[in-house]
Amino acid sequence: MGVSKAHNIEDLRTLARRRLPAAVFHYIDGGADDELTLRRNTRAFDDYELLPTQLSNVERIDTASTLFGQPVDWPVMISPTGGSRLFHADGEPGVARAAARHGMVYSLSTLGTTTIEAAAEASPGPKLYQLYVFRDRALTEEFIERCKAAGYVALALTVDTPVAGNRERDFVYGFSASPKSRLQQAASFMRHPGWLYRALVRKDLEMVNITRSDVAAQSIEGSIRDFIDRELERSLTWGDVEWLRSRWDGPLVIKGVQTVDDCRKAADAGATAVMLSNHGGRQLESAPAPIDCVADVADALGDRLEIICDGGIRRGNHIVKALAAGADAVSVGRAYLWGLAAGGEAGVGRALDILREEFERTMALLGCNSAARLGRRHLRHRQTARFAQI
Repeated sequence: MGVSKAHNIEDLRTLARRRLPAAVFHYIDGGADDELTLRRNTRAFDDYELLPTQLSNVERIDTASTLFGQPVDWPVMISPTGGSRLFHADGEPGVARAAARHGMVYSLSTLGTTTIEAAAEASPGPKLYQLYVFRDRALTEEFIERCKAAGYVALALTVDTPVAGNRERDFVYGFSASPKSRLQQAASFMRHPGWLYRALVRKDLEMVNITRSDVAAQSIEGSIRDFIDRELERSLTWGDVEWLRSRWDGPLVIKGVQTVDDCRKAADAGATAVMLSNHGGRQLESAPAPIDCVADVADALGDRLEIICDGGIRRGNHIVKALAAGADAVSVGRAYLWGLAAGGEAGVGRALDILREEFERTMALLGCNSAARLGRRHLRHRQTARFAQI
């Protein structure tokens, strides 16, 4: 089955599994510990019911919105994910081009396999850069200046990775596996010679924003992974967000917060947006699903921050539910990565087509002809009967 025949995001996941070595697929697919948070991110959407308004004029569905001061065709953005060329040769440029065609914001990760400048050149669409505050502040400042020069519209600081989560699938399937486990996975890699060629001969998997950094080049010793582990700052405070704010005058997003208190601190420190996120279930086990955080944050801080629901989006009705709860936008990670692995840029485009079609269909069936009009009156929590406010 090709990507054109995929009916839903799960079909693209199935294709991705066939086309990747086991270690690489499970790197996309896995979460931390028992993967309760990973599963809950999507299943939590099932707890919300949509309440339709019948006999409404839905001849035309208006999905246009704004995000980070930029006009977008629909309130969905690409979440920053590392190493896109790990999954397909089209990599970050292919994803950026697909995002631009769909009128949405593309996000580049610090741990990407394409430079800040090359990603900017790949498409004319608005772009966000995700960064970390490193121990060597000069490295972070270098990235900020490069983003300014390349025309990025926003920065996102990831704050939920003081240490890596316990991703047990990596121990079993390959990326952090024991020598014995790696031998057991050798057959899977050998069944994908194209992937091995890109990894071993073309060196497609290099984290180029770090390896080609003038600042980083002065202190890299050993592997890049060891360098990153040493450089990730565990002593960060909200004062560091203020430091970042002083060096970047555009939209500033804090990614990885989930509580009203942390979102308030983000606003007080100068952030303009938050991504309610548990890192796709890959960090703290038993963290709440992002959809369950939206309403409280929107009620408390919706007038001070743009709110992005990041995690678990697999269907267009998930987008509708998040917006009705109070989010300004949602972001998608695994949904587009499975498409990328399944068919490169075309696969990403198919993933976004599926979500867009489902989103518009849900809006029509809900009786709401504009994304801007979605609200609590369209939503009810099954167990608590919360919302459904007229």
